[in-house]
Amino acid sequence: MDTTLFTPTSRLTGGYGSLNSFAIVKGPDGARGFHSFLAAVFDAVETPEAHAVDTDGLLIHSESRIGDSCLMVVDSKPDWPFTPAMLQVNVEDPEEVLRRARERGARVITEVSPFYGSTIARFQDPWHNIWWLFGPADEDAPELEWDPEVAAEEGESEVHASICRAMEGLVAPGES
Repeated sequence: MDTTLFTPTSRLTGGYGSLNSFAIVKGPDGARGFHSFLAAVFDAVETPEAHAVDTDGLLIHSESRIGDSCLMVVDSKPDWPFTPAMLQVNVEDPEEVLRRARERGARVITEVSPFYGSTIARFQDPWHNIWWLFGPADEDAPELEWDPEVAAEEGESEVHASICRAMEGLVAPGES
């Protein structure tokens, strides 16, 4: 890997990393509601000074910190197509995060399950973004290697099947 492609960590400022995610949200209370969800589910800390409000009153830029990462958020404009974010978060307690998400209207896609020596869970938030939660190592989880031929012969695992179902049924908030 050519490390000269990336800004050295020592030059990154403001808590930003080499890659920062952006979620465009359409749905309940827009970006402001989404930030409240992030705070309640992930203990995210919103950065109010990062708010940039467009002439139509929608947030064209905002940010929340989740752990050591920055998630940038923007309100979807009325004529923009629905664009869900697909977000992976490494958490210590995926059961607790799922509980918090459920309490705030999220739909669980995949319950906490063993996954390649770790654990995985997934949910869809009220804005229809899909979250992957990776938990700590599970000593009981088998060490697996992905083999599509073996998977096809044995049938899909529930972990795989659950995300396929969720993606096939993905629609914009307010559509059914």
